[in-house]
Amino acid sequence: MNAAPTPLAAASTSGADLLLWVAVPYMCLAVFVVGHVWRYRKDQFGWTSRTTQLLEHRWLRWGSPLFHLGAFMVIAGHVVGLAVPDAWTEAVGITEHAYHTMAVWAGSVAGVAMVTGLGMLCARRLLTRSIRLGTDRSDKLLFPLLSATVLLGITATATHNVFGAGYDYRSTVSVWFRGLFVLQPRPEAIAGAPLLFQLHALTACLLFAAWPFTRLVHAWSAPIGYLARPYLVYRRRATTATAPTVAGRRRSASGSRRAA
Repeated sequence: MNAAPTPLAAASTSGADLLLWVAVPYMCLAVFVVGHVWRYRKDQFGWTSRTTQLLEHRWLRWGSPLFHLGAFMVIAGHVVGLAVPDAWTEAVGITEHAYHTMAVWAGSVAGVAMVTGLGMLCARRLLTRSIRLGTDRSDKLLFPLLSATVLLGITATATHNVFGAGYDYRSTVSVWFRGLFVLQPRPEAIAGAPLLFQLHALTACLLFAAWPFTRLVHAWSAPIGYLARPYLVYRRRATTATAPTVAGRRRSASGSRRAA
């Protein structure tokens, strides 16, 4: 699976495949890295999720936890499915059938939670006038792109691995993904994948390119230090007890002056 591409495979790779599966991913990764450096140096005050909880909290109360919990589960599943070769999971006793069964059902639950939460957040932004008026250009780019990426992933999984005959993306999409990071791109590995998986991969690349210019940057600012931070103790000042004394002193002083 991880062997170098044969001359025949390299010769059969078209220019369009090189553009879509080599040039575009590397350009998006470059924008991802350089964009974060630029954003941190030029816009540290904007490095935030720009919460709108004060404007509306009922939809946010349910939509935000569902979206974030589902997103964490989806990201973890993608890390295992794309970055970990199937030989490694088989080496620890997880068969390919067991892995795919677990991945499909756990991924479906995570995907439903993420889609539900994202749908609530999008509906909240569209239906609440104050939030809709505060939506900037980066949000108008982020929400459609994020929705397209998530829906394409859910649709691909449902079409091929839930209701379909099954598709082993670890032998194609995963090989292409790992090849990008070891500087041995394998465009032919994903060129023959189903269209839904290809569209999901392309929208994910575009999402990574847009990441540093949107509210997604707050993902790197998780307050982990707060877990080990000591408690802050707040004490109320005893202003009510000292005020009469001060006033009394002022009154007595003025009275003495009048007597003099």
